[in-house]
Amino acid sequence: MEQENSGKSNMRIDNNPDKKVNISNIQKQVKKNPWMVSTLILGIIALILAIMVFRGGITGNVVSEDIAGQNLIDFANAQGANATLVGVNDTGQFYEVTVLIQGQELPLYVTKDGEFFTQSLIPLTGNVVKSNTNTQTPAEVPKSDKPVVELYVFTYCPYGTQAEKGILPVVKLLGSKIDFKIRQIGAMHGDFEKVEAQRQLCIDKLYPAKYLDYVLDFASSSEIGACSGDATCVGPLIDKLYTKLGIDKAKIETCMKTDGATLYSAEEANSKANGVSGSPTLIINGENAQSGRDSASYLATICNAFNTAPAECSQTLSAASPSPGFGASTSSGSASSAACG
Repeated sequence: MEQENSGKSNMRIDNNPDKKVNISNIQKQVKKNPWMVSTLILGIIALILAIMVFRGGITGNVVSEDIAGQNLIDFANAQGANATLVGVNDTGQFYEVTVLIQGQELPLYVTKDGEFFTQSLIPLTGNVVKSNTNTQTPAEVPKSDKPVVELYVFTYCPYGTQAEKGILPVVKLLGSKIDFKIRQIGAMHGDFEKVEAQRQLCIDKLYPAKYLDYVLDFASSSEIGACSGDATCVGPLIDKLYTKLGIDKAKIETCMKTDGATLYSAEEANSKANGVSGSPTLIINGENAQSGRDSASYLATICNAFNTAPAECSQTLSAASPSPGFGASTSSGSASSAACG
């Protein structure tokens, strides 16, 4: 599951016309910038409508998981979010509803009466639940002359693509001075994620010099993200990347048929053997490492693993954190805890 640090905000799921809030101006801005959907719909609008929670209260009625999930989807789509339902889990006090918006899966919590939702559950007692429960406490990364850097991801994880967009400029800068590899964990979002993992493994095998360019272009494509893994939508966009990078489509498809399953199984086995299940996970010289997801932070983290840092480590890279999910936008700050897994 993807989990994201966010402040607590609640919204009433209410279709009563007397209680509707005028959001036409917000919707206009959303249409201009699709990435505003998740932040506006689940942030600003939530704050505008939060007062309804205190007016309406919790009814005490209980609806089914299906109804609660559909209520949330209907509400989100009424605001122009173009959301789809991924799944619903009964947590006991709430329904945890996972929705897909702009290629990004978001877990939200709906009250049992199906009338309110919140972006996160903030415990008032006991230990606070960390946003990424799969993150291991990073050990001190040992130094070496040529650091071995591994980035473990799910190909469609929004935080995995965020990490790829942040780290790949660093990898290109340091070049052969590090031993870098993107490792595939498996697939958690659907069969389309397995297909893309096999595609990337075959590109890495047949076109190693073009592989990182492909990954960066893939992660930076908001059009691919908008397809939500649909093959008929993704296919032509992948073909464009093949043409741009000079990759023979027929060779990749043949590799996927003959070697894809074997390559994929080997990656799954490697992830399990190393205890990795969260995307992204950064391992340097065999130890779990923690880093901000902007290029400047990744450069500092990796350069700290050299016995003697090369001259490239003194260069200045962007400190703007790539936005989670597909697309080339950036955001202030450097989220380093949210993950899929």
